[in-house]
Amino acid sequence: MKRRSLPVAATLTASAALLLAACGGSGGGDSKNSKITGADTGGPTAASPSVSASSTADRPEISFPSYAKNVFQDQKTGDATKDAVLADSALSVNSVDEAIFKGSTSTKALGFYNAGKALDAAITYVQGYIDKDHTWIGETRYFDRKVTLSGAGAAYVTYCSDESKSFLKNKKTGKVENTPTSADSYVLYHTKLTKNSRGIWQTTNIVSNRGAKVCQP
Repeated sequence: MKRRSLPVAATLTASAALLLAACGGSGGGDSKNSKITGADTGGPTAASPSVSASSTADRPEISFPSYAKNVFQDQKTGDATKDAVLADSALSVNSVDEAIFKGSTSTKALGFYNAGKALDAAITYVQGYIDKDHTWIGETRYFDRKVTLSGAGAAYVTYCSDESKSFLKNKKTGKVENTPTSADSYVLYHTKLTKNSRGIWQTTNIVSNRGAKVCQP
């Protein structure tokens, strides 16, 4: 695979069945679990302004190194609430990648945009990179992002990722794993977000399916 995968125990929680049902099913695939990834950013600057904030809360700045970029599509739905959910969903994913690049599970953004089981999974996932001296390079694309609102304080987001142009790199040796593109280069995500008291849509649960048929080109 192109990038590291989330640990099964941290990702497929007891509420996975409910999450999948709310998001419209698993979409097929080989049931392997994948990584969380970031938002639309380029070099070592703040996250792309095209990823708008859902509130005026004091948001932490998120930056990426120049060698990695994540591109998010389908950012605008025409509905203000759904657009806010999509923006914070992207920033949640972006915060995980930033933690990988910084080699730390204690970054401010990681706990700002993630909570509950999703935060536990993110910390375990980032630590896996740290333990193996891994980072990643290239570009990851996120597409087919869809939002389902559930009352005033909950939402579900599904999306696909294309990792065909992003690769693992060993920090110590500099070796890049140029894995050929395959079905496993594409991942389907089902996520739950909950609006906290500060107006932030935090990702609170996530299920992923590497190689899902619905995400294949």
